[in-house]
Amino acid sequence: MVDLDSEVPPLPPRYRFRDLLLGDQGWQSDDRVQVEFYMNENTFKERLKLFFIKNQRSSLRIRLFNFSLKLLSCFLYIVRVLLDDPTQGLGCKELNRSCSNQNYTPGTIDWSPIIWVNRSLPLWGLQVSVAVISLFETLLLSYLSYKGNIWEQILRIPFLLEIINAVPFIITIFWPVLRNLFIPVFLNCWLAKHALENMINDLHRAIQRTQSAMFNQVLILISTLLCLIFTCICGIQHLERAGNRLTLFDSLYFCIVTFSTVGFGDVTPKIWPSKLLVVIMICVALVVLPIQFEQLAYLWMERQKSGGNYSRYRAQTEKHVVLCVSSLKIDLLMDFLNEFYAHPRLQDYYVVILCPTEMDAQVRRVLQIPMWSQRVIYLQGSALKDQDLLRAKMDNAEACFILSSRCEVDRTAADHQTILRAWAVKDFAPNCPLYVQILKPENKFHIKFADHVVCEEEFKYAMLALNCICPATSTLITLLVHTSRGHTAPWEAFRQLTGTKQTLNRESQQSPEQWQKMYGRCSGNEVYHIKLEESTFFAEYEGKSFTYASFHAHKKFGVCLIGVRKEDNKNILLNPGPRYIMSSTDICFYINITKEENSAFKKQEKHRKNHESKLSYHGASRLPVHSIIASMGTVAIDLQDTGCRGASGATLALPAEGSREGRRPSIAPVLEVADSSSLPACDLLSDQSEDETTPSDDEVSAAFEYAKGYPPYSPYIGSSPTFCHLLHEKVPFCCLRLDKGCQHNYYEDAKAYGFKNKLIIVAAETAGNGLYNFIVPLRAYYRPKKELNPIVLLLDNPPDMHFLDAICWFPMVYYMVGSIDNLDDLLRCGVTFAANMVVVDKESTMSAEEDYMADAKTIVNVQTLFRLFSSLSIITELTHPANMRFMQFRAKDCYSLALSKLEKKEREKGSNLAFMFRLPFAAGRVFSISMLDTLLYQSFVKDYMISITRLLLGLDTTPGSGFLCSMKITEEDLWIRTYARLYQKLCSSTGDIPIGVYRTESQKLTTSESQISISVEEWEDTKDTKDQFSCRGNHRNSTSSDQSDHPLLRRKSMQWARRLSRRAPRHSAKTAEKINQQRMNLYRRSERQELAELVKNRMKHLGLSPAGYDEMNDHQNTLSYILINPSPDTRLELNDIVYLIRPDPLTYVPNAGPSRKNSFCNTVGQDTREETQL
Repeated sequence: MVDLDSEVPPLPPRYRFRDLLLGDQGWQSDDRVQVEFYMNENTFKERLKLFFIKNQRSSLRIRLFNFSLKLLSCFLYIVRVLLDDPTQGLGCKELNRSCSNQNYTPGTIDWSPIIWVNRSLPLWGLQVSVAVISLFETLLLSYLSYKGNIWEQILRIPFLLEIINAVPFIITIFWPVLRNLFIPVFLNCWLAKHALENMINDLHRAIQRTQSAMFNQVLILISTLLCLIFTCICGIQHLERAGNRLTLFDSLYFCIVTFSTVGFGDVTPKIWPSKLLVVIMICVALVVLPIQFEQLAYLWMERQKSGGNYSRYRAQTEKHVVLCVSSLKIDLLMDFLNEFYAHPRLQDYYVVILCPTEMDAQVRRVLQIPMWSQRVIYLQGSALKDQDLLRAKMDNAEACFILSSRCEVDRTAADHQTILRAWAVKDFAPNCPLYVQILKPENKFHIKFADHVVCEEEFKYAMLALNCICPATSTLITLLVHTSRGHTAPWEAFRQLTGTKQTLNRESQQSPEQWQKMYGRCSGNEVYHIKLEESTFFAEYEGKSFTYASFHAHKKFGVCLIGVRKEDNKNILLNPGPRYIMSSTDICFYINITKEENSAFKKQEKHRKNHESKLSYHGASRLPVHSIIASMGTVAIDLQDTGCRGASGATLALPAEGSREGRRPSIAPVLEVADSSSLPACDLLSDQSEDETTPSDDEVSAAFEYAKGYPPYSPYIGSSPTFCHLLHEKVPFCCLRLDKGCQHNYYEDAKAYGFKNKLIIVAAETAGNGLYNFIVPLRAYYRPKKELNPIVLLLDNPPDMHFLDAICWFPMVYYMVGSIDNLDDLLRCGVTFAANMVVVDKESTMSAEEDYMADAKTIVNVQTLFRLFSSLSIITELTHPANMRFMQFRAKDCYSLALSKLEKKEREKGSNLAFMFRLPFAAGRVFSISMLDTLLYQSFVKDYMISITRLLLGLDTTPGSGFLCSMKITEEDLWIRTYARLYQKLCSSTGDIPIGVYRTESQKLTTSESQISISVEEWEDTKDTKDQFSCRGNHRNSTSSDQSDHPLLRRKSMQWARRLSRRAPRHSAKTAEKINQQRMNLYRRSERQELAELVKNRMKHLGLSPAGYDEMNDHQNTLSYILINPSPDTRLELNDIVYLIRPDPLTYVPNAGPSRKNSFCNTVGQDTREETQL
C-alpha cells in the first residue's frame, strides 16, 4: 500500500502569511492548481441577480430609485393637468380642429377632450425618459426573476400597469402624431405603492431588524386609501373634461365628500363615463378597504395581546423596571404594584411586564384603570429571547424582577425556568440589577450572581420555626417588610414632649375596638436607615455604646435602634451590644413609623417643662409617661451593683421592702460606655443558660451528650453555617423513625420516649431540603439545652438518605410517615402533648383547577385539628392570603362577621394588608409565603431588608450580630409597669433591645351557636368555676369568657332538655327508663365531649394513655396581636411576650455572670418558649 503522506509535497518555506495576503508569485512554477470558489453561479445573469434582488442593500437602493420614478411620473401628470386647458384646443395639430366654440349638449359626448390632451414638448420629453427607464427596469427584473413560466411574469398586475403607462410613450417617439395622446400616467401610484412595500421589506432585512407587522399593515392601508383617492381624483377630472370641466381641487372635493358618505350634491359627474368610474371606484373601495381594515384590526388585537414594544425614546428619558413572570395572576400583580408604588420616589417609574402567556381578563381590566394604564406596560414574550428583551428595553432598565411560579406542582421545574431567565437577562444586560425569587434552596447557588435573592423555602421554614419559640414571628416580619399607606398625624405621646410630627399608619384608626387602633397604628412601623452624623435621632450618641444610643433614642424620639453597619464593612450587625461604640460614619438601622427625613422637629422647652411638672405620680391608676429614675440615691445604689451577680440578684422582682424603706423601685441607668469588667468572655463549650444550682443527673447526662459546633453535613449548597447543639455521634437512621422500634430502642410512639418538653410537630408532604432550615433555628447554640423541644416530622412520603444524613446530628429530631388526615397518625406522633403543630402547605394541591382551591385540603384538615385538639397551637401555611378568613371558621360568630366587614373597608381604603385584622393572622397562627413577596420588592428601595430579615430569622449568622428571641411578663415583673422602663431595664442589665410586644386579651363575644349545646349540669359547673376564677383578679389575658354573662345560654339549654324529654317514646318501665337515661346522657354531652370521646377511644385502641389529653381547655375566646415598637408609656400587662434582639453570646456574656438563670418567669416548665435571662 502506498503511503499517502509521501505523495503530498510539503509547503515551501517561503509560503508565509504574507503570501496568503499578497498572493504567491511563484505558484505558476509549481504543479499546483488555483481554484476559486463562488457562493453563486459565476455568470452575468447571476451577478445581476445578486445586485438587483439578493443583496439587501443594493436591492433597497434599486427599489428606492423605482419608487422615486413612480412618484415623479405622478407629479409630471399633475403638472400636465395644471398646464392643460381643454378650451384652447385638443392638442392634435394635424386634425386642425378647435373646440373653443363647442358647447356641451345633453345626451351627446365629445370624446376629443378625453382622448387628446395638450402636452408641451419639454414635459413630453421628461415623461418619455421616465417611461423608458421604468420599462427597462421592469423588463430586466422580470428577466432576472424568470423561473420557467413566462405567462406568470407577463400577467402580473404590476407588469401590465407598467406596459400601459410606458409603451405608449415609447410609441410616440416613432409616431409624433400621437404625442398628445392621453395616457393614464396616474396609475403609476399603484406601482409606487408596490415599490414602497418591497422597499420596506428590504429596509428591515438590510438593518437586520424584524419588521413590525402592525406598521406594515398601517402603511399598506394608508397607501391603498391614498391610491384610491388619487386614482378617483385624476379619473373624474379627466373624464369631466367633456362635461363640467372640473379642476383638480373640485375633483378632490367631490371624492372626499363621496368617500366620506356625506354627499352634498353640489359637485356631481355629468357624463356616464364619469358616473361609471365613480361606481367602479366605490365597488373597489368596498372590497379592498374592508379587507385591509380587517387585517389591521386582527393585528391590533394581536398587538394588544403581545403588548407591542416599549419606546426607546421613553426608555432613555424615563426610568422603568421589568417584571418577568411565568404566568401573571391578579394577586401577584396587585401586590407588586401596591408595594412598588408605595414609595414616593418611585411614582415616576414605569413597570414593564414581560410574560409568555396571554393577559387574562382580570389583569386586562386592572391595567385599564387610569392609575395603572399610564404606568404599567404588558408585553407578551419570553425572557429567553433577545428580541423580547429588546422590546422591553432591558438594557436600559433600572432593575429586573424575576419571580417564580409557586402555583406549579413541580417546583423544581419552576426554579429551572427562573434560573434560565436570570441567565438570559444577565447575558443580554450585564449591568441591569437582578432581583430573583427562587423556590428551593438547592437551586440558589445557580443565581449567586444576582444582586438580591429570596429563597422561598428558606424563609418559610425559618419563620415557621421561630413561630414555635417566638409566637407570631411570621406576623412580625410581615408587618415590618410591608409598606403602610399612612396619613400625616401627630403621635400623641411625642407631640407635646419633642414636637416631632410623624406619619402614622391609617389602618383601622376609625375602629371602635381599642386593640385594633393600637395594632393598626403600630403596624405602620418599618425599618429605615440613616448615617449617624447626618441624623437628628442619633448624632448626639457618637462615641457612646450601642445600647445607650438605642435606649435614649427611644426615650427621646420613640425610635428603636436595632442595628448598625460600619462604613468599610458590608455586614449588618443587629444589636452588637454595649461593647460596640457608635462612630460618625456608621449606618444606623432603626424601626419607626416613618423615616427621619419625613419628620419635623420643633423645640418646645417651656411647654415641655410645664408638661413634665404635670406628669407627677398619682397612684397606681395613673403613671407618668417616662418613669425612669425615682431618686438619685436609688441610682447610686444601683450603680454600685452593676457587676456580676448571682442568680438571686439578676431577677427583675421587686426589691426587699426593708432595704427600700417604702421607696418606689427603680432601674439602673444605661451606661454610656460599658464596663469591661462586667462583660467577661464567653466560653464556647459552656451552656450560658444553665442554672447556677446543682444540676440534676439528667442535665449532667445531657451536657455530656450534646456538643456545640457546626453541622457536619448540609443538604444543599449555599446554606449559611450556624453554630448549633449537636450530638457527639450521629444517630442511626433506624432510630430516627419515631413510630417503629429498632435494635437500639423499642419505642413506637412519642409518649414512650418520655420527653420532658412538649413536642413541635411539622406536617409536610415531603422532606425537602428547606425543612433543614426549620431544624437549625430550633437547635441554635443560643437556645438553652433544657428548653430544646423534640421535633417530630410527620411526612406523607418517606425522606431520602441525604436528608436523614443531614438531620441525624441534631438532638431529639425524629420523623414519622403519616398524614394529618389520619387521627391514628396524629396520636402516635404525640399531638396530645405537643406545644405547636406546624402544617406546611402541600405542593400536590397546587394543581387545583381554581387557584384559590389550592388551600382547601389544608384548611379543612386544620379545622379538624382545631376542633379535636382545642388547646393545641396550630401554625398553618397557606398559598393564598385571601383564604385566611377560613381559618378557625365560625359561621355565625358575630365578631368574625364584624372583622370581615372591617377587612372590606380596609381594602376599599387601599390598605396593603387588608387581612391584617383577621384574628388568626394577628395571632400568628396562619402565614402565607406570598406575603414575603414584598420583601423582594422593597429591597429595590431598601437594599438592606433581605439581610436584616435573614439575621432576624437566623438564616445568616454574622459574628457580633444578635438574634431574635422573646420573654414573658409575669406577675413578679409587673412592677416595671411601662414599656419605657422595660427598655431601660433590659439595656442596663442584659443589653437586649426590645422591638415589640405580643399581647393576648380575653375576647368577650356573643356565644356562638356551637357553644349553646352545653348541658345544664356542665353549665352550672362552668358557672361555679368562673365564679371562683373571677375572685383571683381581672386580667385581660384570661383565656375563657364568663358564661354567666349570657342568661340566654341557660334558658335555651333548659328548654332544649325539656323538649328532648317530652319527645321520649313510651316503652316498658325498665326499657323506657334505660332508654331515657341513655338519651339524656347522650344529650348532655356537648359536641366537644363527643369529639373528646372519639379521641380517647382511638388512644385506647392504639394502646396510648389518654391521661395527657386536655379535652376542655379552650383558647378560642382570646385574641392576640402584635405591637411593633409601641410608645414608651404603653403599660405592660400580664403574659405579654416581648420580642428581643439579644446580643451575640459568643462575643460576651452580659453582667449576670457566666451562668445565668431564667428567673424572669417562674413557669419555665409550663411555657416552652424562650424567656429572657436577666
